[in-house]
Amino acid sequence: MTETSHHGTPTRPGAIALLTLGALGVVFGDIGTSPLYAFREAFQVADLAVTENAVLGVLSLIFWALVLVVTIKYLIFVMRADNDGEGGILALTALIMRKTSGSKGRATLIAVGLFGTALLYGDGMITPAISVLSAVEGLEVAAPSFGDGPWVLIIASVILVILFANQHRGTATLGALFGPVMVAWFSVLALLGIIQIVQDPDVLSAINPIYAIRFVADDLRFAFLALGGVFLVVTGSEALYADMGHFGLRPIRLGWFGLVFPALVLNYFGQGALLLNNPEAIENPFYELAPSWGVLPLVALATLATVIASQALISGAYSLTAQAIQLGYLPRQHIDHTSSRQFGQIYVSTINWVLMVAAIGLVFAFGSSSRLAAAYGVGVATDMVITTLLLFLVMRDQWNWTLPKAMGLAGMFLFFDLIFFGSNIIKVPAGGWFPLVIGVLGFTLMTTWKRGRELLAARLNQAKVPADQFVSSIARSVPLRVPGTGVYLSADPEATPRTLLTNLRHHDVLHETVVLVSVDFGERPRIEQARRAAVENLGEGFYRVHLFYGFMEDPDVPVALSNIVSSQFGFSPDDATYFIGRETVVATELPGMAMWREHLFAFTHRNAADAARYFGLPRDRVVEVGVQVAI
Repeated sequence: MTETSHHGTPTRPGAIALLTLGALGVVFGDIGTSPLYAFREAFQVADLAVTENAVLGVLSLIFWALVLVVTIKYLIFVMRADNDGEGGILALTALIMRKTSGSKGRATLIAVGLFGTALLYGDGMITPAISVLSAVEGLEVAAPSFGDGPWVLIIASVILVILFANQHRGTATLGALFGPVMVAWFSVLALLGIIQIVQDPDVLSAINPIYAIRFVADDLRFAFLALGGVFLVVTGSEALYADMGHFGLRPIRLGWFGLVFPALVLNYFGQGALLLNNPEAIENPFYELAPSWGVLPLVALATLATVIASQALISGAYSLTAQAIQLGYLPRQHIDHTSSRQFGQIYVSTINWVLMVAAIGLVFAFGSSSRLAAAYGVGVATDMVITTLLLFLVMRDQWNWTLPKAMGLAGMFLFFDLIFFGSNIIKVPAGGWFPLVIGVLGFTLMTTWKRGRELLAARLNQAKVPADQFVSSIARSVPLRVPGTGVYLSADPEATPRTLLTNLRHHDVLHETVVLVSVDFGERPRIEQARRAAVENLGEGFYRVHLFYGFMEDPDVPVALSNIVSSQFGFSPDDATYFIGRETVVATELPGMAMWREHLFAFTHRNAADAARYFGLPRDRVVEVGVQVAI
């Protein structure tokens, strides 16, 4: 899409402008469509009477939530904690792990980061459902007869199908299409707000935090409940961070300060001004901002905007999936890179269709955006607490802040995070259980996959033959050597691949050149080309190649081998034969995991993406060698 630096940061003003437009179309959709329901929910969830004190108090809470949580916490501090340009809880966890020693501390960090990652999948399901549904519900304002049947649910579901069916086009294409729409959306938000503010400019006094303090002090219980609705105005913050690798930090900051933040503030204050003059408008204050002739056009624009809103969490889910796969916490999945110029813009088909089915299911299960709002927020609030805890460690270990300085800032963030967490956790019986269930399921899957891979490696290592020892045995008892190159992939760089041992046992023949290749993924998003490979000549025509990739990179073994071919290491990777293993996992009573987890691992292992495709191997020169392994 644009010319970028090594870490995806734009290098030219034109490139920055294009990326900012793309960011408006992808990462701000979630937070940008909150005016459709957030202000209303703050009153309805607490059953608040629409009084002047309540309106100004809620407005003040909304304004300062946007300032403290989105602007200060995320845009200024959290997004500084990038892992070579990548964001999100998992990238943040990997960043901290670089300086974390001790297995106990490392395991705790991993567990916290994985649970936070799993929670985002739940929000990736809820966000499209609540965003699209809240927009389509505007039809009930324009034509009340729509509320008598399932038409709103059907229309919302059709829109969701269209959205997910076009994800393969990539965030670069979608951002270019969505960006101008979101510019129009935020402009309309601002205009609708200004029209109402002009009629009652006293509403701007709510910028003074004293109104928020007074509102809380007057009735702590109502204020606490209202915060569950107020929190909805900041629920796109984690998506901003997770999507940072798609567009870079600077374009996201420019989009927020230049358009998004002013438009949101003006619209929320416009809704407040409307309620001061017309308390009955609380049923749907957003659409009541528009004149009667403008409701249908506004519904159309809001529907487009909410489709785009879903993109932020969907793109974030793709990024988190790619990171989890490369770090070894999810089974291999095929990942499509949708941009040749902007690294990190990807599409994961499996995740896409799972999110689509879940979102449509939620639309019909809950039936309205108000009921869905009860399910929304619990996962994000938990993620925000986790992010703050991890950020504290970054402040200490990466930024070298003093303990009082780090505790002071992180403590302030944590104070507000815990208040929002508490106001959301009471939603659990009404639907907030859903993201928690998804979080637990995702966490179980990721930890089971990681542990299962460790058990599988341990079982395979029981029959391990060191590569050096094997080469020495070849020198003493030379098998038949045939022309050509055999490339054997193995997870253990020190061991002789089982595929090689099996091939030799059955055919008693070896290629003249044998290359033992292992692939490792590190805790950095990308690895410099100069550090991609380590090559060792083992003698007797054997070479050991250790390839290194970052957790945001796709491995391509033939290309990597081509880049290290030299006079000392000479062969054509395009003409080589590639040998890979295909293990069939069998669950047994052997010590390791609970039987149900072993069966879960065996199932996910069978359904992991094809290894040949994952490593970029030419299918017409791949030989698979199968083996059963009991765990």
